[in-house]
Amino acid sequence: MTRRIFALSALLACSTAAPPPAATDPAASAAAAQAASTGAPAPPVTRKDAIIETIHGQSVADPYRWLEDEKSAEVQAWMSAQDAFARAELANLPGRAAYEERLKGLLYVDSRGAPAKRGKRYFYWKKAADQEKAVHYWQEGEAGEPKVLLDPNTLSADGSISVTEVVPSEDGQLVAYMERGNNADEATLRVMEVATGQVRAGDSIPGLRYTSASWSPDGKGFYYTWIPSDPAIPTNERMGYGEVRYHALGTDPAKDPVLREKTGDPTRWQGASVSKDGKYLFLTISHGWSETDLYVRFLKDKKRAGTWVPLAVGTKAIYSAVAHKDRFYVITNDGAPRFQAYLVDPNKLDKKQWKLVIPEDAEAVLDNLDVVGGHVALTYLRNATTELEVRTLAGKPVRKIALPTLGTSSGLYGRPDDDVAYFSFSSFVYPEEIYRTNIKTGETKVYAQVKAPVTPGDYVVEQHRYPSKDGTPISIFVVHKKGLTKNGENPTMLYGYGGFNISLTPAFTALAVPFLDEGGVYAVANLRGGGEYGEAWHQAGMLAKKQNVFDDFIAAAEWLQKEGYTKPARLGIRGGSNGGLLVGTAMTQRPELYGAVICAVPLLDMVRYHDFGVGQAWVPEYGSADDPAQFATLYAYSPYHHVEAGKSYPPLLMLSADHDDRVDPMHARKFVAQVQGAGAKVAWLRIEKHAGHGGADLRRQAVAQAADTLAFLKSQLSR
Repeated sequence: MTRRIFALSALLACSTAAPPPAATDPAASAAAAQAASTGAPAPPVTRKDAIIETIHGQSVADPYRWLEDEKSAEVQAWMSAQDAFARAELANLPGRAAYEERLKGLLYVDSRGAPAKRGKRYFYWKKAADQEKAVHYWQEGEAGEPKVLLDPNTLSADGSISVTEVVPSEDGQLVAYMERGNNADEATLRVMEVATGQVRAGDSIPGLRYTSASWSPDGKGFYYTWIPSDPAIPTNERMGYGEVRYHALGTDPAKDPVLREKTGDPTRWQGASVSKDGKYLFLTISHGWSETDLYVRFLKDKKRAGTWVPLAVGTKAIYSAVAHKDRFYVITNDGAPRFQAYLVDPNKLDKKQWKLVIPEDAEAVLDNLDVVGGHVALTYLRNATTELEVRTLAGKPVRKIALPTLGTSSGLYGRPDDDVAYFSFSSFVYPEEIYRTNIKTGETKVYAQVKAPVTPGDYVVEQHRYPSKDGTPISIFVVHKKGLTKNGENPTMLYGYGGFNISLTPAFTALAVPFLDEGGVYAVANLRGGGEYGEAWHQAGMLAKKQNVFDDFIAAAEWLQKEGYTKPARLGIRGGSNGGLLVGTAMTQRPELYGAVICAVPLLDMVRYHDFGVGQAWVPEYGSADDPAQFATLYAYSPYHHVEAGKSYPPLLMLSADHDDRVDPMHARKFVAQVQGAGAKVAWLRIEKHAGHGGADLRRQAVAQAADTLAFLKSQLSR
């Protein structure tokens, strides 16, 4: 049971009367003319409108608002032209074909996941070296014959259908899973009979997102969060309509009983999970990424059945819980920014009677707690790397599990009453490995590993600290091949995120390996706003303090140059989603520091982000332009609004997706148009087909996009 809170999107609203679009645009070809004068190929011309509105007394220009309407024929034609132009330019870059071949060797490899035991059956996924998508399997017993459960490779001719959230019932007779079109967030929940492979048509529930089935122990139904797909409900308000429901197999999903009504607030969303013994149903209502309300429903207690009993409500802290043998382990950062855990008697819910069993660590963040093999399994983050620890149910230390080096682990995964458990491990140059461990004896051995053509011993992984603008020490990982000379000439890729309590830890990325092999430096900065150092670290990079995140990232770029790793012309920055906002802001605030920018599926118009996708859910993290003070903060850094005509900006490769229903691609379109209109020499928009916010889940598309990215960096950082 992880304490991490994952969510969705944003809010904002500004009502003004905009002037009509200009009939003619004398500046429409300015960018093309300037590009022609420098010899660079000119991108397609973009219409520019004279839209200026006043928001809280501030004049705000929005010349490319027309690009928000993706359904219009004009916008579709513009997108096709921009994508075709970008792909043509990328295809001709030197070294691209070699990158593609190297990436194929790194990505087209055999891999598999850890097995999940349900009843006497085992469930797992495998991806053969020649397959585009992972195939889900099941077998009778640990040594049984593998049988195909779900093969997403066969569900669509073009590979546009994906399968996620595969959850077996407790007896292993059924599985619930999410089927997604174009890897978008919105999905259809389906139920399959394991033995026959038959999909139960009457139990399919369309239009869901950000949920999965929580099976009742008897396998007769499951709990889930239902979100209406009614087109009359604005997309950015749908999260506030989420209801916790129970679906009994064989009944009409439209008549599923509602156990918790909608919050009515898109900044507050909810989900429920049932304990393995079926006695307790926990409800979590998230208020952004810094606050949750936690309730419990006693499903088998006649006196308390049918009501939600509060465990922690209105505390402005994060709470989560897991049940084991009529006791709750409640994990919280209330009064403990790095989290701690209490043991709670369900009959003594007053906080004064809670027993502290896992005190807050002085340095490490408690990232995950579960009960495995009759013990408490803990996952910590210490200096942004994983530590695994096993303790007794009373919290007494038993052992720490050794990991190969500084890296990232999934945490122990297993059953409460089974000594066998599994965990994954990877690091920057360590492809993922799965380990099998015995909780009772501590015996640990490799269960499966990815045999990719990369030798960890050829590289050096360092962790350093540098001062941010306000003096706050920031940690950074730096990876390079052995024997690197700090002469300021090394091509360098700096990656960051800095938001939503999400931690960047050492993990294998195939994209980095060819870059490192050519003498490059790969750096990952642990910025404020993330979860690497606890909730205080997160809150230091949100709302009115968001500028801290950008200062941390800019300071990382300056430190890499000061230390002799690189120089501005050889430094590329990369980020996606909230990280796309990061690099977009860094690009507009300090353009002279970078030689190239890779920006993926980003937020960039912070004045209107809340009006699109599930944007209103992000208001607790960013704020809303409806609020005058928060508008001032948002407008001060909003990248789209700070592109200046005639200013020299580093070359930009924008990576967008055609079915991103989390962060609306209007951000990418408007920003690229703005940068091109300002006269930038290189600003390309590449649009991934059949792809959602997380991209496409086909290996061939991952290879192609990574090859384009590396070729772009090489072409720009070699100048």
